[in-house]
Amino acid sequence: MSCITRAIKFGAPASRYFVKKTYDPRHGTIASPQGPESHQHIEMETIVGRNESSARKFQWNTIIWVSLFHLFSAVALFYISWQNIAITLVLLWLSVSPGIGLGYHRLLTHRGFKTPRWVERTLAAFGTLALQSGPVSWVTTHRIHHAFTETENDPHSPERGLFWAHIGWIFRGAGNTPTRETMERYSPDLVKDPVLMFLDKFYWAQSILLGVILWLAFGLEAVLWGVFVRTVLGWHITWLVNSATHTWGSRRFDTRDSSTNSLIIGLLAFGEGWHNNHHAHPRSSRHGLTWKEFDFNWIQIKIMRMLRLAKDVYAFDIKSDAVNSTKLNKSV
Repeated sequence: MSCITRAIKFGAPASRYFVKKTYDPRHGTIASPQGPESHQHIEMETIVGRNESSARKFQWNTIIWVSLFHLFSAVALFYISWQNIAITLVLLWLSVSPGIGLGYHRLLTHRGFKTPRWVERTLAAFGTLALQSGPVSWVTTHRIHHAFTETENDPHSPERGLFWAHIGWIFRGAGNTPTRETMERYSPDLVKDPVLMFLDKFYWAQSILLGVILWLAFGLEAVLWGVFVRTVLGWHITWLVNSATHTWGSRRFDTRDSSTNSLIIGLLAFGEGWHNNHHAHPRSSRHGLTWKEFDFNWIQIKIMRMLRLAKDVYAFDIKSDAVNSTKLNKSV
């Protein structure tokens, strides 16, 4: 029995044993400071410090704000115009694709490629516009999801039902609001960056600034569409990856979870819907593995590489590797 397991079972303060264990985004496991070669697979319940009272707590601030955003989005339907639709689509792409898909997910969470620091921070700033929490909190939550997929420690496990996996998990419990200790454990590479931590603390400020700009430039109707409608659409597109692609779809890889590939969500989420491919090879910055699996985020990464804004791009190549191989090829 490990010292951590003993701490849990016999009531010792387990946090003292967590100091030298961190999450490795390249492998989706807990690793010691000696590097990925010394991965240690530890019992799940010994990693996440579960607080039963916080696990049952309703997040009323989140419930109220999410409800208000849906309400204002409904009001926006009385002000439909091609200009408002265009503003919404452009900002939806900016926040959900370069922001969440490239920035928060494939770059910051899984380190599937490298960029100059200013590009990394810019993508993170775009991600804050999605109002899905700040970059460090989002990455921490997602790394926990990969480390404990479909277990009681998975923040949005589909084992608790489709509603929970889609939206319920942000309404109750602390899955969407990791503590500083949890962020240091799972995102030690990010908490060292003061800019990312600033964005994490004030992730809502960019949307307020955007709203003011839209109001001054196009009027209140543009705010309803460019902030409220666009944010709600972005929420549900991202949440569908958490819920639907763990429920319906096809499976190329025999992973230990129920992740699936979905054409519809792949198109809606700019390539994030090829979720079974992603869970099989988390570090791969390419999710769509064939021409039929359209992956717009992967196309943008290749463009960034051509412009020398991205390097060391890792992508799984289904043609040159066995289907279930875990080998990652560095793109050339």
